[in-house]
Amino acid sequence: MTFTATVFIGTSLDSYIARPDNDIEWLTSRGKRAGDMGFFGFLDSVDAVIMGRNTYDMLVDLGEENWHYGDRHVGVLSTTLPQDTDQRITVYRDLDSLVADLDKRGIKHAYPDGGRLIQSFIRAGRVDHFIISVAPVLIGAGHRLFGELVQDVSLRLDSVADVGGGFAQLRYTVEK
Repeated sequence: MTFTATVFIGTSLDSYIARPDNDIEWLTSRGKRAGDMGFFGFLDSVDAVIMGRNTYDMLVDLGEENWHYGDRHVGVLSTTLPQDTDQRITVYRDLDSLVADLDKRGIKHAYPDGGRLIQSFIRAGRVDHFIISVAPVLIGAGHRLFGELVQDVSLRLDSVADVGGGFAQLRYTVEK
């Protein structure tokens, strides 16, 4: 395990990352008041972005202006996405091959993005840090950030900050 992985994500106060229909307007509309919440500085610290299929599809639908990854390695974990879908990405069929390829590439800091992918990384013990920006809203239903776990994941609180727009940003290190 040569690379570290940091989750950088926004949630509702009740820990949802999207509504049941995948809508995130509740987050993006509030996020405009808060600015980038340190996202672009964080992105400068990573050399690989890994996402799930749903996150990839959403980003493509948002348009080229929302593809902020430059020349970083971008991987998509999917069992159905064709390998030649997009020249900007590498498609991985399973987590083991993804991790092996990141290690082979000499990746030092990865950014896993997308609910199910993050849950897979957590279950595999591959998340080292969390940066969670909590939106000032309860949405009541949708896709949760955290899924079921077979064991506790102990965290150390590194900081809590008011990042504007009513958002609180929580930074944790996973205690291994």
